Amino acid sequence: MKIFASTLLATALFVSTAVNAAGVLKVKEMVEIDAPVAKVWALAGNFDNLGAFHPAVAKTEITEGKNNVKGAKRILTLQDGGTVNETLTAFNAKKTSMSYIITESVLPVSDYAATIKVMPNGKNKSKVVWNAAFKRADQAEMPAEGKDDAAATKTITGVFRGGLDNLKKLAEVK
Repeated sequence: MKIFASTLLATALFVSTAVNAAGVLKVKEMVEIDAPVAKVWALAGNFDNLGAFHPAVAKTEITEGKNNVKGAKRILTLQDGGTVNETLTAFNAKKTSMSYIITESVLPVSDYAATIKVMPNGKNKSKVVWNAAFKRADQAEMPAEGKDDAAATKTITGVFRGGLDNLKKLAEVK
């Protein structure tokens, strides 16, 4: 009976973990830039100014805490007037990386956590990696049209590509 109970418990834990892991989506985008890390990080490495390189962001405002200090909160106002609230969860200027979460958003995602990192990629060259894990906002078993996993993934991929492509353009200006 003990073996049966242990097996049943182990199976229940496995199923529970599998269900919790289901629905987690991931996006990872990168870009190679013909500019040194310091120049790229100067554009991308300020939590208080995503608009410095992302064309979809009209305004970034720190609403709580201090810029580039864990726990800082910001509101992004998008070009179309929508807003995204984010919290800085990690910042490392030496390692040229920052992580943040979205706490409220017009984007079709929930439980969103992301990291952007700038690293050397040869002499005076950089590679920027932006990745995120998230769930779609509509957690219904059968989400509304355009609110499924593919739509959420496509949206975040587009956000990352728009930012990274423009970052490359801006950083490579001599």
